[in-house]
Amino acid sequence: MKFNRKAITFERIVKNGAVNFWRNLYLSIAAIAMMAITLTILLFAVVANATFSHTIADITSHIDVSVYLKDTVTDQQRSNLIDQLKKIDNVKSVTYISKVQALKTYEAQNANNPDLLAAISQTDNPLPASLSVKPDDPNNLQPIKDFLDRPAIQALQSDPTSYSGDRKAAIDKITSATHFFQEAGVVGIIVFVLISMLIIFNTIRMAIFNRRDELIIMRLLGASTAFIRGPFIVETMLYGFVAALFSLGAVAALFAIASQTLQASSLGLLDIGYSSNYFTNRLWEILTIQILAGILIGAASSAIATRRYLKLNR
Repeated sequence: MKFNRKAITFERIVKNGAVNFWRNLYLSIAAIAMMAITLTILLFAVVANATFSHTIADITSHIDVSVYLKDTVTDQQRSNLIDQLKKIDNVKSVTYISKVQALKTYEAQNANNPDLLAAISQTDNPLPASLSVKPDDPNNLQPIKDFLDRPAIQALQSDPTSYSGDRKAAIDKITSATHFFQEAGVVGIIVFVLISMLIIFNTIRMAIFNRRDELIIMRLLGASTAFIRGPFIVETMLYGFVAALFSLGAVAALFAIASQTLQASSLGLLDIGYSSNYFTNRLWEILTIQILAGILIGAASSAIATRRYLKLNR
């Protein structure tokens, strides 16, 4: 019996909150709009962070150190060099590329340039054999450099070692940009959350003042504090729910437009294709997080406002 009474009370609180939501819809548009902006910034921050991490991982996977060998290097010398390189802490793998493989790779890369192919076909294979050294940490190439700079090791090399400097520079730029956007995203989210809470706070305060006589009558008729405060909290939770749906719809539309207009362009840091796929593949997960975040912001703001302005003991 007691459980049924609580269930009925809860049902009435929810219904009254929904009624208040529609009744105060024009008053709450600003709160919903600001919450939608806040949730959109939150969503973009999550997607952008995932995209930057993917870009860094993709570029990092292609970073290596190329050691070009003289044609006079014997198989035994090459094997010893490979064994020594593998013993270096930061070395993940060492791959041998023969002169024949290097020539095939060169021809494949320049298949559309007949002049280069004609020039290289007129001589014996001029490309050296090489070792591709893949590091565990691209930011810590110094141990590999120190080893390859030894005079005995340099005597085996036909050309200066390639340290993939361009890719390393690209990673440094992307990492720096990622940190900047992460910090800017956190600051932006905090600022807009506070603004949203302030707007919801004032919206509920105005609603309380407009309905003060009604609330006093409810109190005199024996309504509990939870029954009076509950509808306000439910109302602001609906703000968060609607704002989450608007935010998700706006971001989906932006990605749809960006995929058609920007994906083909070179954007450097941001891979629109990956961002769009990340958003699509995690749509339900993102929707759940957005709704929960909106509900939490709305409920917290309403709870503070009702506790401050709903003086039911007077």
